[in-house]
Amino acid sequence: MNTSILPATHSVQKPAINPMVIIGALFFIFGFVTWANGSLIPFLKLACGLKTDLEAFLVTFASYVAYFFLALPSSWILKKIGFKNGIVIGLFILSAGSLLFIPAANTRTFGLFLTGLFVQGAALSLLQTATNPYLSIIGPIESAAKRISIVGICNKFAGIIVPFIMGSLFLKNASGIEEKIATTTSLAEKDALLSALVSRVHTPYLVIAIVFALFAIFIKFSDLPEVDIDKEDIYEEGDIRVRKTSIFQFPHLFLGSLCIFLYVAAEVMAGDIIGIYGKELGISPDISKYFTALTLAGMLIGYIAGIIAIPKYLSQQAALKICAVLGIIFSVLSVFVGGYAAVTFIALLGLANSLMWPAIFPLGIKGLGKFTKTGSAIMIMGIAGGAIWPLLYGYLKDHLHINFQYAFFISILPCYLYILYYSISGHKIKS
Repeated sequence: MNTSILPATHSVQKPAINPMVIIGALFFIFGFVTWANGSLIPFLKLACGLKTDLEAFLVTFASYVAYFFLALPSSWILKKIGFKNGIVIGLFILSAGSLLFIPAANTRTFGLFLTGLFVQGAALSLLQTATNPYLSIIGPIESAAKRISIVGICNKFAGIIVPFIMGSLFLKNASGIEEKIATTTSLAEKDALLSALVSRVHTPYLVIAIVFALFAIFIKFSDLPEVDIDKEDIYEEGDIRVRKTSIFQFPHLFLGSLCIFLYVAAEVMAGDIIGIYGKELGISPDISKYFTALTLAGMLIGYIAGIIAIPKYLSQQAALKICAVLGIIFSVLSVFVGGYAAVTFIALLGLANSLMWPAIFPLGIKGLGKFTKTGSAIMIMGIAGGAIWPLLYGYLKDHLHINFQYAFFISILPCYLYILYYSISGHKIKS
């Protein structure tokens, strides 16, 4: 087994091929698990008899809130056992969380489904805390956005195919089943319909759990190198080299974490909520279940553009500015149209969101040196934005009875306005 250790950021000129391939496969897994939420929201709303969209959005809450609570513990784990072993443990936890879906389906217990999603989120917290700084460190920081864009293609490709796989398995003939459940007067018949529906998760999540466990074993015996960053404690501010002694001496990190929070909020709104949004527009669930794939296709196009343009034609900061402006424009336009035109503008938010994570993350952890693992965890905590924003949208729509298009606009516009601020000046605040 290769136990080589890569030196810290400035000493590495080119990323190794094997790490990029392995991390790319991991990002595919992240995407598959995360974007399955888009299918699980309408599926569990129907199968578990949930009354409102706000209840159904607890799916994203359980999945994303884990990042807030477990990112810093993940940083401590990585300090103790290293990046590679952290990835292995994260994959085994992800497998365990997937297995919880089987007893949840057997008992048709929404709370147990949420527990499984939280465990998956905990695993992804550890995996994301390990892999994102790893990508930034294994090559020049100026091209980190390009590396993150490359593996981001794997992530979004997974997101594109998930609605077709999970949507076809979970939501096949959803309209017909929903109609039968609504019209039947027999409790026994209704129970049989719901039990048959929820049992659809058995085989997919058993297969997923096995695949994750096997991949963990593969990585354990792979030649994925470690990265030595703990000796770095010199931080450059212009032409001055300053020794930093505390994570709180990096304000751009905390502003970046808030930026991640609002970016993920916008990403989840555009990706996971688009199916519910389409249904509100009167589009059949048998069609709207595929809308998440449209958003992810937009993100995929953006990633390809980022690989070509960054850093040769565009800096990470410039790409972030352009994406933020596009997000503002598409959000505004989505309010003034209906039907498939409105869905198109929501899907185009995927294009606007595409280069945000690749740009924000390296800007947030730039120059942290020995604080990189902790800083990465603080950035990962920002993923909790995906837990909060769908609930905010659901509250505005279901409880304050604001028109769903206006509720969406009110929720998402502040996200892009802050991201624009961070791209212009927020990332420059160094002391």
